Amino acid sequence: MSALVIQTSFLGDMVLTTPLLAHLAGSGPVDVVATKGAAALLANNPHVREVVVYDKRGADRGVTGFVRLARRLRAARHQVALLPQGSVRSAALALAAGSGRRIGFGSSAGRALYTERVAYRDDLHHASRLLALGVAATGRESAAEEPRPRLYPGAAERDAVDVLVGDQISDPRPLVALAPGSVWATKRWPYYGALAGMLAARGVRVAIVGGSEDRPLAAALVAAAGRDSAVDATGRLSLLASAELIGRAAAIVTNDSAPQHLGSAMGTPTVAVFGPTVPEFGFGPLAPRRAVVGHQGLDCRPCDRHGPQRCPLGHWRCMKEITPEDVLRALDGVLARPATRFAAPS
Repeated sequence: MSALVIQTSFLGDMVLTTPLLAHLAGSGPVDVVATKGAAALLANNPHVREVVVYDKRGADRGVTGFVRLARRLRAARHQVALLPQGSVRSAALALAAGSGRRIGFGSSAGRALYTERVAYRDDLHHASRLLALGVAATGRESAAEEPRPRLYPGAAERDAVDVLVGDQISDPRPLVALAPGSVWATKRWPYYGALAGMLAARGVRVAIVGGSEDRPLAAALVAAAGRDSAVDATGRLSLLASAELIGRAAAIVTNDSAPQHLGSAMGTPTVAVFGPTVPEFGFGPLAPRRAVVGHQGLDCRPCDRHGPQRCPLGHWRCMKEITPEDVLRALDGVLARPATRFAAPS
């Protein structure tokens, strides 16, 4: 069974799609349509035959780009198309590509163009929700370990991290990754600098991960920890190399953002700080050792599925009242806990 997966959503969604790809690969070749940024995350993935970049806001924008891509996909003669992202455009692309079976969620905007609809279950982690599309396609139940996402950094990514971070022989101090950024302003916990200073005082090196837009945040963390105890990787590594760096770390502390999912894919012990959102939406960490820190005493939380740019009530207590001590305590607990068999949270 040849399968096409059209996933043009956020970077974290692509990471959470990897269990679906692995499941489908057990029944035949799998091709993926991805955005230019997310396509890089699938490099070296043994479950993917081809990644087709859909630059829908650039080279492939408009009707001409859509038709050109549809013709290319039609030549591959995919038997089934899966629509995790759920937009009308993705559904139309699967139809134009000639896929006889088109499977997506019954709540999706493009559901009228599907041949099969799967219930979108709010009680499941999103990786498990996406995996359910694959179960519908193959008729094969998923194994207990399957919802765990995975990425596959290669030699180029390992070399890039070696150059930036060095090795444990030259610097044997433990390394903790910190991810202070987020596209959504209210999801950025404001005390990463204080945490970086506390970790440095313990003899821990911190590595700050994120995009080039996170460099101002990283500069504050470097200043707090001291240059000898901090590595600024923001904007200096590819996504897959960032995953390699996170995979080498003893742990990662992150907001509800893409680095959390990179940590899950690399199996790195994870502390995730949630403010306006909650893990019950289905996007919490999946690393075997994980903890979530969130303000449990606010009636206004959660206030948004993604996280607004400003607090609707103006106080932002969901983040301001989570202290560095709270997060450090959670980090200590995660590191002290023995690794357990993977279990996807509901």
